[in-house]
Amino acid sequence: MNYSPLLISLKAAIISTFITFIIGIYSAYFATKLNKLRGLLDGILTLPLVLPPTVVGFFLLTLLGKNSIIGKLLSSFDSSIIFSSSATIIASTVVSFPLMYRTARGAFEQLDRNIVYVARTLGLKEHEIFWKIVMPNCFSSIMAGTILSFARAMGEFGATIMIAGNIPGRTQTMAVAVYSAVQAGDRALAYRWVLIMVLLSFVSILLLNNFESKRYGKLRA
Repeated sequence: MNYSPLLISLKAAIISTFITFIIGIYSAYFATKLNKLRGLLDGILTLPLVLPPTVVGFFLLTLLGKNSIIGKLLSSFDSSIIFSSSATIIASTVVSFPLMYRTARGAFEQLDRNIVYVARTLGLKEHEIFWKIVMPNCFSSIMAGTILSFARAMGEFGATIMIAGNIPGRTQTMAVAVYSAVQAGDRALAYRWVLIMVLLSFVSILLLNNFESKRYGKLRA
């Protein structure tokens, strides 16, 4: 059994989770400070969560394809994102980002603002307040969002197959490998990949429940 789909999926999920963690947290924190344009920004950043993955893949293909501005620029350097390992990371990042963003935004909104006000009266700067006050108090929720994003990235299929394709050893993730195995009539191989994905998902749920219980414990305290 070739385990390259597992390695490709893990690589895409880990890198995309790191990206969504950074961008998602700052985007969520920025959104909580907006008033007039908050609804519009929230709608744009959450859109990949409600759109079918194949539609997300179509938009990415339009944005990054050879006929796009980005595609033409890359082709001038004899490079391309489509059907590359980078495409699997981009697809995983886009579809998992809303989970990180929504979870982090909810955590920031539930934070007692009086703590922030007190920190400001003590002379702390905004970035100090964020890292020393906001993040520690929202840590459990943010970790829950991180786990959700990782699990979503691991199971990504629709957007991935649209812009990364199904190239064994290069862009074939576990979800795509299941599809290929079923198409080829190899049910045994499909069952193996499904079992691995179920186990990884189950572990993610256990970790998620652990952080959720810690968050509710803090709220009750």
